[in-house]
Amino acid sequence: MTAELINRKSLKEEARELLSGAQVSPKAMTALYAGLLLVLNMVSAFTGEGILSTFVSILTSLLSVLLGAGFAMYCMAIRRGERAEYLTLFDGFSFVGKLIALTIVTYAFITLWSMLFVIPGIVAAYRYRFAPYNLYENPGIGVMEALEMSKRQTMGYKGQLLALDLSYIGWTLLASLPAMVEMGMVYYGMFSSYYDYMTGAIAVMPADFTVFALLPAWLWTLISGLWSMAVSLFFLPHFQCVELGYFETAKRTSGVGEGAEPSASNAWGGSGPDGLGGL
Repeated sequence: MTAELINRKSLKEEARELLSGAQVSPKAMTALYAGLLLVLNMVSAFTGEGILSTFVSILTSLLSVLLGAGFAMYCMAIRRGERAEYLTLFDGFSFVGKLIALTIVTYAFITLWSMLFVIPGIVAAYRYRFAPYNLYENPGIGVMEALEMSKRQTMGYKGQLLALDLSYIGWTLLASLPAMVEMGMVYYGMFSSYYDYMTGAIAVMPADFTVFALLPAWLWTLISGLWSMAVSLFFLPHFQCVELGYFETAKRTSGVGEGAEPSASNAWGGSGPDGLGGL
């Protein structure tokens, strides 16, 4: 089987209809999901710096992965016409070990490819894009199997997935507006302080150029989180459902995945730094 050209516009319209008929409100579920992420970020912000901060940061990141899995599983249920309760958001905790392992291994592989150059790292990120979905559908499979399945499913679809991401770039940038403002303030502070230092206006370069110098870390985290939550209500469930439509198409055309017909033409093999094949 070969990849096919996906009608992105049709998938977006389909996702819109499915979400409008969902028994559990997509906006309410997104608000719960984003709200919990905000709570985790607030906890991390209040821990300050040091060993405790590092530990809390790692813990909150892992919890975010589990909540993300639950949100994706909620959207999977919508695409199947099934009812998913709010507790679906916590379904990822039932196979927490594999989810964490998959996240770590995927990050390691993408990092290895990125060491070669930026482009191979980006390609690797798209190659393993469907690995979490394979695990969500069938928690009984192994981490390496989920990655291998994704590698075969994304053959011929990486460019289309990139186009999908670009079609939502406006929403992504809008949701990231506070982060972009912070970055702008950091660069402005750096160049302004450097100029003052070189002209003798100040004797010592400041150690902190972030917005936290103006606002407490927890307050900036709260403002950023509330903004991102508000924006996410309008696009996140739609994007997730459309991406799952790509996943379903990739399963069907590759013959790989839960409910897909196996295809003899898709054989395992290849070579690369991750042992799962090349680009």
